[in-house]
Amino acid sequence: MAVKKVVILCPGQGAQAVGMGSDWANASPAAKAVFDEADEVLGDSLGESLSTICFSGPPDRLNQTDVSQPAIYTCSVASYRGIIEREGDMAIVTAAGLSLGEYTALHLAGVFGFADGLRLVARRGRVMQEACEASQSGMVALIGADEQQAKEVCKRGSVGQVLVAANFNAPGQVVLSGHIEACHRAVSVASEMGLRATILTVAGAFHSPLMQSAADKMAEALAGIAFNPPDFPIWSNVTAEPHDAENPEHIKHKLVQQIVSPVKWAQCCCQLVTEEEHEYHELAPGTVLRGLMRRIDRSVKVSSHDGP
Repeated sequence: MAVKKVVILCPGQGAQAVGMGSDWANASPAAKAVFDEADEVLGDSLGESLSTICFSGPPDRLNQTDVSQPAIYTCSVASYRGIIEREGDMAIVTAAGLSLGEYTALHLAGVFGFADGLRLVARRGRVMQEACEASQSGMVALIGADEQQAKEVCKRGSVGQVLVAANFNAPGQVVLSGHIEACHRAVSVASEMGLRATILTVAGAFHSPLMQSAADKMAEALAGIAFNPPDFPIWSNVTAEPHDAENPEHIKHKLVQQIVSPVKWAQCCCQLVTEEEHEYHELAPGTVLRGLMRRIDRSVKVSSHDGP
C-alpha cells in the first residue's frame, strides 16, 4: 500500500479547551506516553501536572499563556503519535504551525526532541506572560479588512502608542496588537471605516514590539538547545517561506523574531498549497486551522484530529 503524502498543520494558542487530549490519551498508548513524558519533564512547575490541567482544567488556568502553550504543544504531539500508531507512517511533505504551532512542526521535522521542545515552549509561555503583565495591552480582531485597511486603522488608532497588525489569519481576518487604549481607539476607527472590530480576551499584545523582553529571553533559551536540520520544509510565520534547512541557527533567529513580528498564516497557507495530490491534516486540539483554510482556499479539505 502506498504511503500517503501529507501536509501537517499545527495549532497555536487559542485552540485550547478543557478536556483536550483526554480522548487521545484514553485511546492510544502512544498518545498517553507523550502526556506522561510532559508530566515528568514539567513536574509541578505549573501547580498541577500538565495532563491534569489539560483533561480537567480549571479553564482559567489552562487559558493562561504559561500553561496553554506547553499544553497545546503536548496535545498536538500526542495526537500525531496516536495517528501514527493507528494508521501507520505517513510521508510528510511539509508542515506549518500557527505561532506556537511552529515549534510543534519543527519537532515533527526532527529539529529538536520532544522534551527540549516542551522546555522551550514552557519558557516561551512564561516570558510572554511576564511581558503581558508588564504593560496594559491587548489585541483586536478586524473582520472584513485587508492588509492596507489594517495598516490604516493602526496609523489612525495608535496616537503615539503601539498598535500593529499581528496576525494575518485569513482573507478578511486580521488581528491588531498594542496598548489597550490604542486597541479601543482601533475599534472606533474601524467602525468609521465600515469594518467590524472586537477586543479579544487575551493576556496582552502578542506579536508586537511590546513582546521584546520575551523575545530577548527566548533568544537566551534557544541558544542552549541544539537544532538539527529539518527532515522536510517547515514554514516560517515571519517570512511565509520555508526555513533555511541548511542553517539551524537561522531558524532560531526567526523564532525570536516571530515573538515581535506579525504571523503571516494566510500567506504561508497560500504558498504551501500545491497542485499535487496531498492530504491535509490538522493536529489536536480544536479545528481552528481547518476553519481558516476554508477561508484561505476552499478547494483544500483539511482533516482535523481533535480526537481519535
